[in-house]
Amino acid sequence: MQFQERDEGDFRIYAGALEAPRGNGFVASVIVNRMAPAHERREVFRDVSMFGGHRWLTSDDALRQAVKKGREIVRGEPCRLGRHAS
Repeated sequence: MQFQERDEGDFRIYAGALEAPRGNGFVASVIVNRMAPAHERREVFRDVSMFGGHRWLTSDDALRQAVKKGREIVRGEPCRLGRHAS
């Protein structure tokens, strides 16, 4: 198992690479939380078995995909996350 936290503006990305059920690789998971303002902290996205449970050969590959997905969510879906595009 590998986990990583990353702040992206007002959001925190929690990314993980977990051993796949029955072995043979790693699955990726990602959670995105809105961190600001403090009184509005909440989870805005969760996918604990990305791409339908796709298995990556290494934990580094799975973790990289989880971080990438989290960043796409933060940057690409402002309305869903409670922000408005400028």
